[in-house]
Amino acid sequence: MDPVILIFGGVAAFIIYRLFSVLGSRTGHEQRHDLDALQKTAQGAQNQEPVAEVDAEPRRAPVSPAAAPLSEADPSFNEKAFLAGARSAYEMIIEAFAAGDLKSIRRFLGQSVYDAFKAALADREANGYSSELKFVGIDSASIVSSEVRDGVMTAVIDFASNQVRVMRDRAGEVVDGDPARIDLVKDRWTFSRKASSGDPNWILVATGAAG
Repeated sequence: MDPVILIFGGVAAFIIYRLFSVLGSRTGHEQRHDLDALQKTAQGAQNQEPVAEVDAEPRRAPVSPAAAPLSEADPSFNEKAFLAGARSAYEMIIEAFAAGDLKSIRRFLGQSVYDAFKAALADREANGYSSELKFVGIDSASIVSSEVRDGVMTAVIDFASNQVRVMRDRAGEVVDGDPARIDLVKDRWTFSRKASSGDPNWILVATGAAG
C-alpha cells in the first residue's frame, strides 16, 4: 500500500459567513437541481470505480509535472492515490467545519489554519449564526504545484465541488446562501508532510479560494 495515501481521519472544514473568501468562492454557475438525484449519481460513480490491484513488485507510478518534486523525494509517491485521499479529506474537512467540530481534526491542521477555523467558529457563535451544508460532490481535484524544502513535502491542490451552503440567524432566517441552490465552489488548499516521517498523514497548512 502506498505510504503517502492520505489518512486524514475525521478531518473538518467550512461554511462560515466571513470565510467564504478564504475557504471557497462561488463561480456564478449556481443552479437549482434535484439534490438527491445528484448525490445518488455521485455515489454510484464512486461505487463503480475499479479497485486497483497491488503489484507484487511495486513500480514508480507516473506523475504530472506539478507533482514531480514529490515523486523525486519519495519514490513510492502515487499521485492518483494521493488525490483520492485528498478528495476524501476535503469533503470531511468541509462537513466537520460546518458542524463546528474542530476537536476531532486538531492533529490534522497546521497551527495557522486551526487558529483561523477556531476564530471563525467563535465569530459565528457570537453572532448567533448556524450553518447548514449539503455536500453534493467533487467535480475535480488536481495538484497545481509542489515542492520539497528542508525535508518538508508541500502540495497545493485545486478543488472544484458542488455544495448547498446556508447560513441562518437565531430566528432561523436565511442570511446567506439558498437551501435550493447548488454552488460551484473552487478552493486551493495546501498540505504538507515531512519526507522522512513514518506518519503518512498530510497536514492542512493553508486554505484559500482558487482562481
